[in-house]
Amino acid sequence: MKEILRLENVYKTYKLGKTEVNALNGISLTIQKGELVSIMGPSGSGKTTLLNLIGALDSPTKGKIFINEKDISKMNDRALTRLRRHEIGFIFQFYNLIPVLTAYENVELPLIAAGIKKKERKQRVLDLLTKVKLADRLKHKPEELSGGQQQRVAIARALVNRPSIVLADELTGDLDSKTGEEIMSYLISLNKLEKQTFIIVTHDMNIARKTSKIYQIKDGKISNTFDNMNK
Repeated sequence: MKEILRLENVYKTYKLGKTEVNALNGISLTIQKGELVSIMGPSGSGKTTLLNLIGALDSPTKGKIFINEKDISKMNDRALTRLRRHEIGFIFQFYNLIPVLTAYENVELPLIAAGIKKKERKQRVLDLLTKVKLADRLKHKPEELSGGQQQRVAIARALVNRPSIVLADELTGDLDSKTGEEIMSYLISLNKLEKQTFIIVTHDMNIARKTSKIYQIKDGKISNTFDNMNK
C-alpha cells in the first residue's frame, strides 16, 4: 500500500504563562492509504492534539508531518486552507451540522465551496446519502433527525470531497452503544467502498477493535501499537 501519512519525531509544546506543557513528545508513525486506524489514550494524553496536527488545525513545535509526501509543517496559511479543503475530512462528536440546512444541503456545502458544478454535486451527494441509508431523509433538517442519523450526515459530509484522510474525534461518544456500533459499521463499509484513510480517536475499546490498527498514547508518546489481524 501507498503511504498517505508520516509523522517524524513530532513535538507540540504549549505555553501557559511561564510554564511549558508538552502535549506531544516525539511521535513518529506511518499510516498507509486506505487504512482504518484508531488512537486511544486517557484524557490529557495528547490524542486530540495529534489529530489537530494531522488535520492541519495546528502546527508542530518540532518535527515533520507529511501528507501524500508533502511536508505540511512548512506550508503557509493559504496552502494549509487548501489542504484542509481538499485532503482532509472531519467528523465531530457533536456533528457540527448547520441547523437551517437540510441533510442534502449540509453534505452539498463543501462541494459548493470547492466550486463543483451542480450536476456533479447532486450525483455525489445522493450517492453518499444513499450509502449511509439516508436517501429518504434528504429534506430533513438536523432537528428532525436522530443522533445516529445526524452523525451519518456528518460522515457523508466529511467524505463528499473525496479527501485523502478522514479524521473522527469521538464520533460515537454522544451516542448509545447500539447506535455507536451501527455508525462504525457504516464507517467500515465506506472505508472499503471509498478507499479513503480513516483515523479515529476513541475511548471505546469495542470501537477500536473494529479498526485494523490501534495506537495507544500516554504522556504524549505512543506507548503501544496493536494490529487487529482479523480486520
